Amino acid sequence: MKFSKLSQLFLVSAIGLLVATLLTACQLVTVDYVFVASSAATATSPNGQIDTYAVDSESGALREGAPTVSSGGVGPVAMAVSTDYSNLYVANAGDNTVVHFAVASNGVLTSKDTVTLSGPAVALAVDSASTYLYVVYGSNSATLAEFALSSGTIGAQTASESLVIPGFTSDSMVPTGVFVLANNATIKGNGVYATAYDQSSYNPGGTTTSTAHPGWVFGFTIGSGGALSSTTNSPYQAGVKPVAITGDPTDRFVYVTDFASNQLIGYGILNDSTLSFLFNGPFRTGNEPTAVAIDPRGKYMYVSNELDSSVSAFVINLANGTPSAAVNPTGSPTNSTDTEPVAIAIDPALGRYVYTANFLGNSVSGFRLDPNAGTLTPTQATPYPSDDKPTALVIVPHGNHSVQAVAP
Repeated sequence: MKFSKLSQLFLVSAIGLLVATLLTACQLVTVDYVFVASSAATATSPNGQIDTYAVDSESGALREGAPTVSSGGVGPVAMAVSTDYSNLYVANAGDNTVVHFAVASNGVLTSKDTVTLSGPAVALAVDSASTYLYVVYGSNSATLAEFALSSGTIGAQTASESLVIPGFTSDSMVPTGVFVLANNATIKGNGVYATAYDQSSYNPGGTTTSTAHPGWVFGFTIGSGGALSSTTNSPYQAGVKPVAITGDPTDRFVYVTDFASNQLIGYGILNDSTLSFLFNGPFRTGNEPTAVAIDPRGKYMYVSNELDSSVSAFVINLANGTPSAAVNPTGSPTNSTDTEPVAIAIDPALGRYVYTANFLGNSVSGFRLDPNAGTLTPTQATPYPSDDKPTALVIVPHGNHSVQAVAP
């Protein structure tokens, strides 16, 4: 059978398109792996799941990476990685466990060891030397626990501090976040901070029994052998319901999201790691801000807003730490995500992509970060489907690109 000229043209075009597609696929370069913890049980297991995605260097688009693995426990709510990106830690609130995974160079996760707490873990952080893992846990009594790390393995508990308000020690405290200073050898000292709110004084829909201020940040210095000592004037007031905490990479500023007041609270870090309010704060966010992240160069900050299903972008004044809204070319200071973003992270390899885990959207939303303005634009084909009810995400560089960072 002979082809018509039109058929021949179609065949040549189809072959050309196929070749072009294959060539394009061959040029895909993975710069990061995104790990997303989802809390919903599966048909065969009550445990949560961890999905792995590969980040395309050119577009920021996500594609499936290594196979999904069990979170090692029930109801994962938080994750943290070691500073060398070879170890991942997952907090499972449903069965009070923290599970350690080894991270292979191809993004494959291997479960290693587990510790069980006396209450649900809600947040995790690893110090810059990867020598200690910090966990805040509890449902009505808040505790900060410190565990020794040895080549990633979770060892003995080396310190424990109850998060209580002076004068209101019997109040019901709910822990929400933890953060360790990025450069643990500065003049400011080795600082670790935990957030919590007083449910005895802030309890929407329920009764209150206390007149205490509701929101707090607890500060500690880390001494020899991991000993923890309260910083001067700790705890520090932190709005009504602080839910997330982070700091800039040069250990000069700390920021807390206040879920109940729709605001971001900023602090300057003084000598011996004490905190002082930024003079012109707090700063307006979207409605019900949940998570907060700062880009690896310390220039921009992003807040996920749960009720608005959006991300607020801020430019940080490097002189005084003041965040101001980064306005997109469209004139909007916010960026739409899928439904109910509860976690946010920025890729460490290029420092160019921002992702949120969307709890009710069962997805991950992606954005491209403009390094000159801090504004965001959606990545190709966002949002990306995940397992049901994602609650946390972390990002690990692939290793084929230098990690973005700033010097102290």
